[in-house]
Amino acid sequence: MSVFTALLSRDLKLALRQSADSLTVIAFFAIATVLFPFGVGPEAEVLSRIAAGVVWVAALLAALLSLDRVFTVDFEDGTLDQLLLNGQSMTLVVLAKVIAHWLTTGVPLIIMSPVLAVTLQLPAEGYGTLVLALLLGTPTVSLVGALGAALVLGARRGGVLLSLLVLPLYIPVLIFGTAAVEAALTGMPSAPMLSILGGFALIAVTLCPFGTAAALRQAAE
Repeated sequence: MSVFTALLSRDLKLALRQSADSLTVIAFFAIATVLFPFGVGPEAEVLSRIAAGVVWVAALLAALLSLDRVFTVDFEDGTLDQLLLNGQSMTLVVLAKVIAHWLTTGVPLIIMSPVLAVTLQLPAEGYGTLVLALLLGTPTVSLVGALGAALVLGARRGGVLLSLLVLPLYIPVLIFGTAAVEAALTGMPSAPMLSILGGFALIAVTLCPFGTAAALRQAAE
């Protein structure tokens, strides 16, 4: 656990020192969301109908921008090799880095989402469900993204490969995250969709760290 806390603290400190990376993610999220009203027109009815989907798609793409740096720095400077040689639990290492990624990427996206939803004329009934859906869905995004980042670690044009691997796996999260908000807007219960998002997160936290740890061992060989 000392390695876990040390790595988590280290990654958070690095994220604060290199805050431009997190700001780039937030800026992309904001710009991609704000551009939609210019493309589809200012009609409130149209914007409110697509608001949840737009926010979710923009959030997923923004999170994808930061995935390639989850393990790259440690792989290039030899930290990953040292952790493996010292016999540290790679599962805990993966969890520490995934939590750091979620805190520096997922949490800012969650905080920004209600503000950007205003520009898309999202009705007030959907704000709470949107935030809750992102809160349940973004950990899955980070966990699955970390697995993809480990699989393409060291590969040429890894960013392109990462997108091809990860984006199809994000589709279920996108579908149920958007459906939860739409259910809240139409007066239907959103709890089933939110429960499914929570189930995705549980499955991801159970399986992805082990798969990511195995991929990191393979990349280091």
